[in-house]
Amino acid sequence: MGSSITFRDHAAMENHLEQHLYQPQKLLEDLRKTDAQQFRTAMKCLLEDKKDRLDLKDIIVNLGEIRDRALQSPGVNRSLFLITLERCFQVLNSLECVEILGKVLRGSSGSFLQPDITELLPRDLCKDAFTNLSAVFKDLYDQTSAHSQRALYSWMTGILQTSSNAADDSVSWVSAENLWILGRYMVHLSFEEIMKISPIEIGLFISYDNATKQLDMVYDITPELAHAFLERISSSNFNVRNTSTIHRLGLLVCFYDDLELLDAAVAQVLLHQMIKCSHLRGFQAAVQKLKAELLDIATENQTLNETLGSLSDAVVGLTYSQLESLSPEAVHRAISTLNQVSGWTKSQVIILSAKYLAHEKVLSFYNVSQMGALLAGVSTQDFCSMDRKDLLQVLRSAVSQYVFNLSPAQKQGILSKMIEVGDTASGIVEIQGAFFKEVSLFDLRREPGFNSTVLKEKELGRSQALFLYDLLLKTTRRPEELLSAGQLVKGVTCSHIDAMSTDFFLAHFQDFQNNFALLSPYQVNCLAWKYWEVSRLSMPPFLLAALPARYLASVPASQCVPFLISLGKSWLDSLVLDSHKKTSVLRKVQQCLDDSIADEYTVDIVGNLLCHLPAAIIDRGISPRAWATALHGLRDCPDLNPEQKAAVRLKLLGQYGLPQYWTAETTKDLGPFLVLFSGDELSSIAIKFPEILLQVASKMARTLLPKEFLWAVFESVQNGSDKLPSSDPMPGCHGVTAPSSDDIFKLAEANACWALEGLRCMEEDTFIRTVELLGAVQGFSQPQLMTLKEKAIQVWDIPSYWREHHIVSLGRIALALNESELKQLDLSSIDTVASLSQQTEWTPGQAESILQGFLDDSGYHIQDLKSFHLVGLGATLCAINITEIPLIKISEFRVVVARIGTLFCSTHVLAEFKRKAEVVFGDPSEWTSSVLQELGTIAAGLTKTELRMLDKDLMPYFQPSAIKCLPDEIFKELSAEQIASLGPENAAAVTHAQRRRLSPLQLQSLQWALDGAKTHSWPDAPASAGPTRTPSSRSPAGAALSWGLWLGCPLLVLMAKILW
Repeated sequence: MGSSITFRDHAAMENHLEQHLYQPQKLLEDLRKTDAQQFRTAMKCLLEDKKDRLDLKDIIVNLGEIRDRALQSPGVNRSLFLITLERCFQVLNSLECVEILGKVLRGSSGSFLQPDITELLPRDLCKDAFTNLSAVFKDLYDQTSAHSQRALYSWMTGILQTSSNAADDSVSWVSAENLWILGRYMVHLSFEEIMKISPIEIGLFISYDNATKQLDMVYDITPELAHAFLERISSSNFNVRNTSTIHRLGLLVCFYDDLELLDAAVAQVLLHQMIKCSHLRGFQAAVQKLKAELLDIATENQTLNETLGSLSDAVVGLTYSQLESLSPEAVHRAISTLNQVSGWTKSQVIILSAKYLAHEKVLSFYNVSQMGALLAGVSTQDFCSMDRKDLLQVLRSAVSQYVFNLSPAQKQGILSKMIEVGDTASGIVEIQGAFFKEVSLFDLRREPGFNSTVLKEKELGRSQALFLYDLLLKTTRRPEELLSAGQLVKGVTCSHIDAMSTDFFLAHFQDFQNNFALLSPYQVNCLAWKYWEVSRLSMPPFLLAALPARYLASVPASQCVPFLISLGKSWLDSLVLDSHKKTSVLRKVQQCLDDSIADEYTVDIVGNLLCHLPAAIIDRGISPRAWATALHGLRDCPDLNPEQKAAVRLKLLGQYGLPQYWTAETTKDLGPFLVLFSGDELSSIAIKFPEILLQVASKMARTLLPKEFLWAVFESVQNGSDKLPSSDPMPGCHGVTAPSSDDIFKLAEANACWALEGLRCMEEDTFIRTVELLGAVQGFSQPQLMTLKEKAIQVWDIPSYWREHHIVSLGRIALALNESELKQLDLSSIDTVASLSQQTEWTPGQAESILQGFLDDSGYHIQDLKSFHLVGLGATLCAINITEIPLIKISEFRVVVARIGTLFCSTHVLAEFKRKAEVVFGDPSEWTSSVLQELGTIAAGLTKTELRMLDKDLMPYFQPSAIKCLPDEIFKELSAEQIASLGPENAAAVTHAQRRRLSPLQLQSLQWALDGAKTHSWPDAPASAGPTRTPSSRSPAGAALSWGLWLGCPLLVLMAKILW
């Protein structure tokens, strides 16, 4: 047979490659059928990292790319993992098999390591192979379930015990070397096993250079086990009060308990080592308590001014009065410590920054560069007073990483200095990273120095990207450079996509795919239509979801797997915004799945779609074989609906029984699902595993948690609290359970469960130490906030005496201040106002009091306001009298248009801001996509006439927030064509009130927009047209087996002579 490959042969190769990518079970079957020699060759080429290319005359096969694609394909890794366990150790040497397992496992999500997998693990490995495989399991520790950790620990210890020379049970098998091999799995040793470790072996272990690194990573160690290890180390020849020993203890220092007669210098060393304790999983309240005790010891017989620089991050436990007692000189001396501490509250940062700058007198690059984490305490006015060259140096230096944490007002203050009016050497190009998003569209338009290279390291807002992409496209000779310049892809419009040639589009589509998270739903819709027009046979299947629902019918059964894999790699909620369309997509998904998840391979295939499967499939359609893997995926679902949650709960009850019967491992593994259970069901967890419950609550702190779950957390803390009644309670507080600092620290969002009497009876010192934690609780009711406000007045006196750090520390508690109390506050600083404006629940009267309070206290009039004032006022700016908006200087307004455009002001205020925007950007009929995007909600101030005049092609560039803000009677004036052109995202933003005012024709147009219909003249296609290539059914005899073997393996490709 000749050496050239025919087109038929090439099609066969692609066919069989796809079969194994999309049917990984077949790969497993084929590998099981190979003889020992074929299998050995297949396994060896998995160890190859070469990017070989196979030149077969007319065809070049990129074998490295094929292998990479195979190893990234759902299920292929699983098949390779299973076949390696089944056959590799009988055919190859164990070291090579371990290397293959490591390569495959590190490319997985950790879901392969189910508890029963240990039954397939060999128990007769050579020492090096066992050590290497243990290292792989240690690397995957955090991705492994608690049950699997326990199973792997049992497998490891079984081998270690067998190889141990221990003569009887009285001699421990836990040697120094075995501890090192166990690594993070050492936390699974029992208390009794730890206490049996010989002093010689534990001493030898601690003397290892890598022991400290290992102990630095035992994040899930418990106090009991930590104390056991500390006791054994004390029994060795290592003195745990010796500085060099303390440096070797890793996270064990977080549980140090030998405080009697402790030297102040040793306490300081311990505090320095305890910086790492923030990495512990749980027990943080106990860590804070230990730090406080060590802080007292470390400052014995010395003043705080003398010891400040040697207290490490324990300084975050200092109260306001302690911080205010510090001298500027002491803060200056300790700045190298203070600037590295994480965990400062905003109010602490304000106090310390003021102390530091009081010593420095003048703000220069040098002293600002020393501030690190304290940079956020520099006032906006101080930033503005800095020399521009010094500010430029700050943005180029290491301290620039802290600029991201500044308030919007502070950032605008820096920008206003960097981009001073009349300065020809604009500093815009020098601004890096996320800070660049703050640059206004107006300033961008007067900066000539942009190119794609300069923009690569900058984060762009969509209005910036729209302007810059269009600008650079007119001047560049290499448009592909723009697509690969990171965030510039946000600025590609439909017209840009339309204008791309077929070859250019297909050659550079990968740039869009690489930056998919940056694309808007409208851009994805445009890409889908373009792909459909130019190359529907090679179209990535997930793009079909962006087309009208009827196009899903074009997916034949033979293409279901590629469709599911492609769609499962994206997040459906960001791809399909309309609930009706999402239902159609999911109907197709269910049809492809035949309403069932048969095995773990199917779970791999559906990927993120698992989060959208209906309750019926979760309840009855997931097979027992698939359930463990499916549960691993469901843990990461951000927002299951009530029916899905109920189905998951029933499945869990069926598998594990009631929570009262759960083990610690089960409770850990089911952590994210604890919110599905009732208070009665959780009460046993609160009693048995309170720390696990607290850890689960901590991980979910930024989500809205059910009240019953929070009550369970509250009860678990109350049950474990050992506080004694106050010897001198406040009047009316006798017998009342009041929160302690420890309680508040542990409870986080569950602090919302405190009774009003408990909050009222809180000790003053407790309030002072925890006010910022309490101010961050989202679930407090108005009466609870009122009670906490009264506590603030009790502790700090009336509001007129409060200083900036007091006001900033209040958080949501400030919402309870009435208009009269707000007027008493000293609001002369825009930074104080900016902290208040972060709250979004002010009444119009409160907002007006804050705005007027700032104007009165600062002495500014509306016409005096700088850009950073406008930004700092935030939502309170909506309280401005519309007759005063014209007084705002255009030179200040034009650079903060985008910030003002994030506010949800009244229609009248938005209309007045819109009139001001016309002075900057011209008549609305002249507005471009970038201008409309920049304006945000200000665009909702357009009149009926102005709205009707807008070109339909601009409609997708309204921000969704602007659509929501358009008054119903204005929105209904849009033409049917304009509504059809809104794009999926803006169409989804249309409110029910706006819908009710639309005509049947307008409603039909709205549905077209929601569905992703094409609004300009593209050649449509019949719904039956296939979107993707259906692999050829013809193939040379024996080819399937050969291609199954050489998925990316150069040696096997060369052996597959049967093809030619």
